[in-house]
Amino acid sequence: MPFALLGYHTIVRTSVGATPYLLVYGTEAVIPVEVEISSLRIIVEAEIEDDEWVKTRLEQLTMIDEKRMVAVCHEQLYQERMARAYNKEVWPKNFEVGKLVKRRSLPHHEEAKGKYAPNWKGPYIVRKLLPKRALYLGDIEENDPETAVNADTVKRYYV
Repeated sequence: MPFALLGYHTIVRTSVGATPYLLVYGTEAVIPVEVEISSLRIIVEAEIEDDEWVKTRLEQLTMIDEKRMVAVCHEQLYQERMARAYNKEVWPKNFEVGKLVKRRSLPHHEEAKGKYAPNWKGPYIVRKLLPKRALYLGDIEENDPETAVNADTVKRYYV
């Protein structure tokens, strides 16, 4: 288990472009093989004096914040790339105020009671359109208060 954990912490993540170990400690991890068979990095660190080693270590620690910011920027670019790739394949649903729609019954909703319960509930009326594909839905009899839902959990209702 410790070796699996070491492997997990020392592999570069695509989403952030760095290893978790680097983001936490500010330097790359020394793997056990590098201790047994000395790598160039180990040889260089072994030959410097303690004062210089402390100074370089402090410089590495001050660079942690910069490395974390670079990782955050890299992660945001990665998320935008993934969203673009997803949105390329998705057909957007366009809704208008006053149209009838059905809402998906999700497992955490109170009305979802077992596997034989209906998957869709409705009809509802679209009361208001919000940015970022959100809708305010109202009951036809206007008994329920308006609820905000994501447009992905809604489909058109045809009479």
